[in-house]
Amino acid sequence: MASSNPDRGDEAAESAAGEDEDTGAQITPIVILSEVAVTTGEEDEDVLLDLKSKLYRFDKEGNLWKERGTGNVKLLKHRETGKVRLVMRQAKTLKICANHLVLPSMKIQEHAGNDKSCVWHAADFADGELKEEMFCIRFGSVGNCRNFIEMVEGIAESLQKSAAEESKESSDAADLLLNLRVDNGKETKTAEEVLSAADSTKPEDAKSTTQTKAEEQPKE
Repeated sequence: MASSNPDRGDEAAESAAGEDEDTGAQITPIVILSEVAVTTGEEDEDVLLDLKSKLYRFDKEGNLWKERGTGNVKLLKHRETGKVRLVMRQAKTLKICANHLVLPSMKIQEHAGNDKSCVWHAADFADGELKEEMFCIRFGSVGNCRNFIEMVEGIAESLQKSAAEESKESSDAADLLLNLRVDNGKETKTAEEVLSAADSTKPEDAKSTTQTKAEEQPKE
């Protein structure tokens, strides 16, 4: 028989709710998890460029483009060595899908028929070993694609100039060293000639010179 008193119904509801309330008991976890420092290998590098994109790799055997992943492509410059590398990780798994240095010989150009994409060749290390790869990357806008191309080309040109300057400095140093060796050789040769000339003076020549001087003296 249903109760006609609403107060009793409220008391029953409060009693049931009280059973679910926190009693203050503390439960010790079976496994204690500690914080682990995660390193990405990018701690000593500065980010020059960071753009969302989709990366493709050309499969020579199948003669087609295969998707490598969607994520952010970065250009990172090492603070000590000054080297710049291109790194891209998949958005969800963070798996590396591209990892290679930007070299002076690197050439990059727009993909034919798509001004949001560009292609280039590189010796890539994403799979743990160096492999010659042909990449194609697609951005969400033409502006991002152009920024990427201009940044890579600028880095490559800067590396070319640095390499040329270093080569010239090495050449100048080699020429200077060669000139020093030549000068030292001349000085040594001159000294040897002097010694040789001194040794070539014979006693007969000295005697003849003495007699000549004696003859030139006036007679009494």
